[in-house]
Amino acid sequence: MAKNHISYQAIWIVRIIVAAVFIFSGVVKANDPIGFGYKLEEYFTVFGLPFLNDYKVAFAIFICSLEIILGSLLIFGFWRKKVVWGLLLLTIFFTFLTFYSAYFEVVTSCGCFGDAIPLTPWQSFIKDCILLLLISFLVYHQRKITPLISDSYTRSILTACIIVISVGLGVYTYNFLPIVDFLPYKVGNHLPSLMTVPEGESLDEYETIYTLENERSGEVKKMTDKEYLSEEIWKDEEWKIIGDPETRLVKEGYQVPISDLIINDHEGINRTDDIVANPDNILLIVAYDINKANQPALLKMNKLAKDLARDYRLHTVLLTASTLADVESAIGDSTLYAEALFADAVPLKTMVRSNPGLVLLRDGVVIKKWHFHLMPDAEQLSSKYLSPE
Repeated sequence: MAKNHISYQAIWIVRIIVAAVFIFSGVVKANDPIGFGYKLEEYFTVFGLPFLNDYKVAFAIFICSLEIILGSLLIFGFWRKKVVWGLLLLTIFFTFLTFYSAYFEVVTSCGCFGDAIPLTPWQSFIKDCILLLLISFLVYHQRKITPLISDSYTRSILTACIIVISVGLGVYTYNFLPIVDFLPYKVGNHLPSLMTVPEGESLDEYETIYTLENERSGEVKKMTDKEYLSEEIWKDEEWKIIGDPETRLVKEGYQVPISDLIINDHEGINRTDDIVANPDNILLIVAYDINKANQPALLKMNKLAKDLARDYRLHTVLLTASTLADVESAIGDSTLYAEALFADAVPLKTMVRSNPGLVLLRDGVVIKKWHFHLMPDAEQLSSKYLSPE
């Protein structure tokens, strides 16, 4: 009896651990399905499946929902055979992806826990291996996984609710921005502070490795730049550097949260400080790809800029990775009431999960962000965030 009791106790502990990992993993990714979709796009590219890129968000929502559903059903003990085998197959698939990413160094971050807890591919692989062991234990003892509710009708209703909530979370955040923003452009952040190295912090340290060949003996050896100088081998004319030097990271230093945001005008003049360090209100219309942006929303934002310019001191900027010609084509016959500036698509995708989206800055601080589905009109925005002239 004691052995049987310990067995059931162990099963419950493993159930809770596995369920918690899957539910947490699914929720943090469902919180930002567009971000997880970008990660899936990297995998599609690696495996030669670029035709799936247009469906990346749908895949993201499906995977997140499946994780939450399987984790929740494991806790309740419903459909135990299907659930434990589903968890096992899903984890085998994730283990393959993380090992492939780590071994071949094709994806630098797996996105297992979204941007909430960034993991390296090797860390993710180890996590998946542990999960495989735990889930295999549950598969072996699946007959001892008892449901918390025995009534089949209640079980079906509760399962349906879990499915609706799981799918609904991803659909909601896709249409109305993440509920919790883990990115450096979240509301309240001071962007200039996140673009510089704080005093006292050190940057990454690298070493250069030279390949040298002795012209007389033909001997070939490698040495670091420090060894090259300390041994003064450069004084020996028989040793010559061959090939290109290699660079290797020795010590990881402070990582600047925002390192890739460079804003230029159409003439290539850097305007980054004019925008992120401006003490006045700056309204950004962010459209990383203006050709794929929601066109009615883009025109509505342009009209918002026009309405606000009449009564409020507001500099409005259309920030895009597209060309000036694309901007003019998207606006059509309308007059653009925002200054068109340009930046790389990667930081713009990070800035706001909406194409187009609105970001209000003041003195470098992110005051508010809007998805185009929740865009305010001039009166709503001005009454809450602006002061009349």
